[in-house]
Amino acid sequence: MNKVSAVLFFVLLTCTAFAQLRIEVVATPPLATPSSSLYLASDLNNWSPGDPNYRFRKDTSGVYFIDIPKNPTRFEFKITQGNWTMVEGDSAGAPLRNRLYDASSLPDKNLLQVRINGWEQKIVYTFIIKKLPENTPHDAQLYITGNFNDWEAANPLYKVYKNVDGTYRTTIYTEKDPVEYKFTRGEWNSIEGRASGKARPNRLIYRDSKINHMSVDVEIDGWEDLTASFHFYSIYDLLLLFAVFQGILLIIAIPTIQNYNRSANRWLVITIGVASLMILLRTIGSYREAAQAFTKVLLMPDFILFLYVPLFYFYLQKLLFNQSAKPVRQLLFFLPAILQCFVYLPFFLMGERTLQLSFMMQDWKLMGVFLGTGLLALAWNTYFWFLFRKTFRFYREQYQSHFSYEQNLNYLNTVLFIQAICLGLWYFLFIMLGLGHWFEFDVTQIVERSVDAIWLAFSTITYFVGYFAIHQPEIFKISPQALSIFGEIKSSPVVMGSEEEVIDKKVEQAEDLHEARAQVEDYMIKHKPYTNPKLSLNELAGKIKLPPHTLSKVINDGFDKNFFDFINSYRVDEFKKRVDNPKFKNYTLLSIAYEVGFNSKTAFNRSFKKMTGQTPRDYYNESRLEE
Repeated sequence: MNKVSAVLFFVLLTCTAFAQLRIEVVATPPLATPSSSLYLASDLNNWSPGDPNYRFRKDTSGVYFIDIPKNPTRFEFKITQGNWTMVEGDSAGAPLRNRLYDASSLPDKNLLQVRINGWEQKIVYTFIIKKLPENTPHDAQLYITGNFNDWEAANPLYKVYKNVDGTYRTTIYTEKDPVEYKFTRGEWNSIEGRASGKARPNRLIYRDSKINHMSVDVEIDGWEDLTASFHFYSIYDLLLLFAVFQGILLIIAIPTIQNYNRSANRWLVITIGVASLMILLRTIGSYREAAQAFTKVLLMPDFILFLYVPLFYFYLQKLLFNQSAKPVRQLLFFLPAILQCFVYLPFFLMGERTLQLSFMMQDWKLMGVFLGTGLLALAWNTYFWFLFRKTFRFYREQYQSHFSYEQNLNYLNTVLFIQAICLGLWYFLFIMLGLGHWFEFDVTQIVERSVDAIWLAFSTITYFVGYFAIHQPEIFKISPQALSIFGEIKSSPVVMGSEEEVIDKKVEQAEDLHEARAQVEDYMIKHKPYTNPKLSLNELAGKIKLPPHTLSKVINDGFDKNFFDFINSYRVDEFKKRVDNPKFKNYTLLSIAYEVGFNSKTAFNRSFKKMTGQTPRDYYNESRLEE
């Protein structure tokens, strides 16, 4: 029985040996790296280029071979080095047709010997790492990963080897354009970053069609998981965090202010709150631990793109105008932000890991949403900037027609200036993106710095708006206006105050402009109402016994001035008289200015220079020389 079993076993073993196919590679050009291997890719394994079950082995003589059991009668195949970027070609590097194994056409159907004449000629990139962070472990294994290997973090075919000169080198073959890549220490948690430990954008290479080999020098600044403690918070981050802290203080302080701007300040608190929250999320999202644990935090700061300008617009409307917008109308201003929520919703519903990979691989859907949202938001914010500018100018023009003193609203000009800087950087960002795409060069660093500069400039608005909200006096409002940057003012002319004046056209036609002008001049000289720093058109009209609209017409047509310049011209004349009067020789120039009705040093200097062409100090010195 034992002899029979032995015979059967020998027969089966012999049949099995004859049933399998051995493929031998009798000649091959040099492989990509010393550790590279050969693989069989065929219709037997779904054309997988790096299937470990179809990996060639080496015999004692150095010949690569692979045994295929259950010898098939016919199949197509190619030999690779583990992926399709390194597949066999002819001696000139041109692609080859698939090899064909046909048992019926071979004298020995159990042995196939092949010769590899060359590898498909791909674009060759040699990466030379000339600098590593000092905290890199001495036994670290480095790898290159990118869109050429599906972002595998530790593919042995893309290992980086140390050379005798101390540099690290690796070579890849790819026709990707552009090539996106990063270096790792074998895991995504140990990927390269900035010196501060923050995530860095993918490295990028655009290929010139004339180049078939490129040497790329690389310096790795840091690893995301090995951050030096003194780099944890950069100066940039501290500035952003300080702006957030300032915003929190203002949110607490502004509601306690006892002034007449409460309705405006409520919108201001909301504006500062939203801005501070987005700045905080932007700062948090730039750190690896936060980005990996809560990847969706990277999406949140984008909502400032459509939220900030309508909030600031409502603040201006409440601050400068007697206006009460209907809730439905207010909601329309936030429609783009609501639509943005729906556009971003699919990304919020993604798993954390899936979203991380989308960011890392710069998925075209995600990048397309960012690009489209950014362009629309740029147009949206540009429109509102011009609307802010026109609204503020309109307010100043109308205000100077009815009041004789300046309000402390110059901070709004500062805010508009900072907003203009943000928009300028924003336009520069998209211009560079367009140029980079058109001329195929890497603009990643420029775009990233532009985005950082926009956030830093935007964070400074909180300081100016918040400070003046606390220190400014009551802002006198004018009647509401519907403004558009595309045309003229759309509503009826402004009516100041709470009472509407009815104009009797017959009386207006009968009025003698010269007589009314003389009446006004006589009252101004005798009673000197301009010494009242809070003098308004309505108040002066009541004293002269003229309707406000008539007085406004007399000043505009008879004196060719608005009310603000008209009153200040009398103040300037009175200032000159007092400077020349020995009675006031012990007074300072500013005290005299306050005596004649100016309410601030800035308003005094500006009006005096406008009406005399010289500063108050120059006038004073000149008058003393004449004496």
